[in-house]
Amino acid sequence: MTDLPPLRESLEAHGLLAKKSFGQHFLLDLNITRKIVRLAGPFEGRAVIEVGPGPGGLTRAILESDAGQVVLVEKDPRFVPLLTELDDDSGRLTIVQADALKVTEAERTTGPTHLVSNLPYNVGTALLIKWLTGPWTPHALTLMFQKEVAERIVAAPGDDAYGRLAVISQAVAEARIVMHLPAAAFTPPPKVASAVVHLIPKTDRPDRETLKRLETVTAAAFGQRRKMLRSSLKTLGGAALCEAAAIDPDARAETIDLAGFLRLAEAVK
Repeated sequence: MTDLPPLRESLEAHGLLAKKSFGQHFLLDLNITRKIVRLAGPFEGRAVIEVGPGPGGLTRAILESDAGQVVLVEKDPRFVPLLTELDDDSGRLTIVQADALKVTEAERTTGPTHLVSNLPYNVGTALLIKWLTGPWTPHALTLMFQKEVAERIVAAPGDDAYGRLAVISQAVAEARIVMHLPAAAFTPPPKVASAVVHLIPKTDRPDRETLKRLETVTAAAFGQRRKMLRSSLKTLGGAALCEAAAIDPDARAETIDLAGFLRLAEAVK
């Protein structure tokens, strides 16, 4: 990596600018990307998938680490030639030009796999839900989001940010914010601050059918979050459903903890 030109020079040489339609905001400071990789590791030779590498700032830090196979998933074909310059012909690096929402991760790596990414803002939440509730489970996830999305992932009952994303995320993983970044850290700077969330999937996570019911319950409950559950969950059973789950029908969604929502999901069954 030491032989490579600075990222800004590489971008200028290839005539590349961020695309607003792709939600692109680049991290070019290697001190920051190296810190993110340290927070994500150690990898101990395990595979790492990075989504939306762009010019490769985070990629360079991953390749400097103890990661094994490194798979880059980049939707924007403009960046493939730039990322190809990072390949040292060892067979360690694989570049996949595709939409990450449509990629089957299990076909790209073998064994426990870390996800480390500065996610495109416009698909960050959708990608997180895919990885947390889909058939493939990563070993760990270290992901950058808009600050408000990061806060929604780790929020507790009673917090303003508490909602569906917190319940679903915390049902399947232990989640915490490990780093905050100002808008000025990015090129071009976004209009909001960002934060890095580290998630470790639980070994006792609910099965997929329970997760589907949990998504249904939380969609109804938080879809009308100011209403009492007897009203917001009316189509699923209302007060009777709440009583079956030992939940006060007059409570509101924002006050119910994860265990309560899991009981509601079971009661729907």
